[in-house]
Amino acid sequence: MLKNPGLMLTHNEIAVRLTAVRERIARAAARAKRDPATVRLVLASKTQPPEVIRAAYAAGAREFGENYVQEAVAKQDALADLNDLRWHLIGHLQTNKARDAADRFALIHSLDSARVAAALGRARPAPRVAVLIEVNAADEASKSGVAPAEVERLIEAARATVEILGLMTIPPPDNDPERSRGHFAGLRAMRDRLAAATGLALSELSMGMTGDFDVAIEEGATIVRVGRAIFGERA
Repeated sequence: MLKNPGLMLTHNEIAVRLTAVRERIARAAARAKRDPATVRLVLASKTQPPEVIRAAYAAGAREFGENYVQEAVAKQDALADLNDLRWHLIGHLQTNKARDAADRFALIHSLDSARVAAALGRARPAPRVAVLIEVNAADEASKSGVAPAEVERLIEAARATVEILGLMTIPPPDNDPERSRGHFAGLRAMRDRLAAATGLALSELSMGMTGDFDVAIEEGATIVRVGRAIFGERA
């Protein structure tokens, strides 16, 4: 039986937790009168070893999100036999990691500068790298992301070099998920406005984590990034 030394979760426990998260997604989608299939679950696998990702894969997970390019590359190489995995970069991307990121991720959630977009474009001109623009909705100094007033400018600067599919945000931490609702609703409204202004579909909204993804789905999330609810607390 698989055990993660840090979290002490068995293969079966991970499978049970994954099922519980999918049930939460389905209930939240039903409340919003949405099809649960319109919400993609990305497992936030930062610090999780390859054998834990294998356990989640065996339970049916296929999409995993990593924060650091180098950590992700090591895991991808260790799991190369699982050829239907989809990897997401959900952490901050530095320009000097753009070449590796362009080749390694199905979707980058954290574009926050024209400079990084240009580096991704140089690394892979075609097909263009798929990205989301990270919006620092609450203007937190500790977080990366683009100020809301600068998002349209970044879209116009980056749209020729990367494939911009939508927006991502991480609201301020709060024990009450209802206090995140305004940030999620605001991102959806921003997406709708920018789609009209730029002519881009911007169909993806990556928002919501373990503590608040139910609310994010109710407000239109198409991607939720969940780690703790599936893998437990980090060691």
